[in-house]
Amino acid sequence: MVRQRRARHRSDRAQAVAATREGKTVDFKSQFDPGSEAECVELVKDLVAMANSGGGFILVGINDDGLPSGLDVSTVLRLDPAHLTDKVYRYTGEHFGGFAISDATRGDAAVAVIEVNRCDELLVFTRPGNYMAAGKQKTAFSSGGIYFRHGAKSEPCTPSDLRRHIQGLISTERSRWLEGIRQVVEAPSGAEVAVIERSRRDAEGKATRVRLTNDPDAPVFGRLNPDDTHPHRISGLVPLLNTRLGERATVNQHDILCVRQAHGIDERSRPEFAYKPKYDSMHYSDSFLEWLDDQFTKDAEFFHKARATSSKRKT
Repeated sequence: MVRQRRARHRSDRAQAVAATREGKTVDFKSQFDPGSEAECVELVKDLVAMANSGGGFILVGINDDGLPSGLDVSTVLRLDPAHLTDKVYRYTGEHFGGFAISDATRGDAAVAVIEVNRCDELLVFTRPGNYMAAGKQKTAFSSGGIYFRHGAKSEPCTPSDLRRHIQGLISTERSRWLEGIRQVVEAPSGAEVAVIERSRRDAEGKATRVRLTNDPDAPVFGRLNPDDTHPHRISGLVPLLNTRLGERATVNQHDILCVRQAHGIDERSRPEFAYKPKYDSMHYSDSFLEWLDDQFTKDAEFFHKARATSSKRKT
């Protein structure tokens, strides 16, 4: 099954790279400058529409007529997919990271392929996609808009789009149910049925990482509630830390921010330490509190060094 999916993926990608015209799953762009707000907004519109429509491929370096533009695509190939995730989040409020960027060739010309995965939950624009062009403001999409691919265009959804999307979700869920029923029916005599609750995806849409074991007594792990695992705002973290440090030292909120900057600590680099809710400031875990105490115990200059490092980076 895995081999079949990989073979199908390679076939879909090859067909997209060889396509001579745009369609529902293929979009051409002669160029893409990540530093251009106008080009980023237009790309986000196509990314979101393609994700809502089941996925597809955006080929950068191809003109609308299907011929290579001959323009440099190296900046696109060096682009971190997280940059696209941040752009989509800016306009939808969702951390959709279903992107992959790879290189290909059309004749002798280099092409950047942006693969867009399907998004099961509809991506809705929460802010307008405004940008300036030729001295005038243009709007690629409006707040509250839901976009789908209609042939070679990314356009606002129709009632038919929504019906097809809902039917697709129902079909996927039905297949999952039937597979579960099949496994129960085909289970060998004497087998027991175990019900496992799946953990929710995290803010970036990634599954929780766990280590598998054949120990039958090992507990089943799911994603924990971040309100439980990261209960401290910085205003509550500081007095707890000072209580731990006692007479050894006294820190303030600025010290914590300097430590974060000096050691690159945020919800992506150290999710076990920090968590950023959508509508609140950063929250911190007990593990972060213990780590700070441990670092100071090892080095009494820990917070002083963090301040110095942070100051140098600002200058």
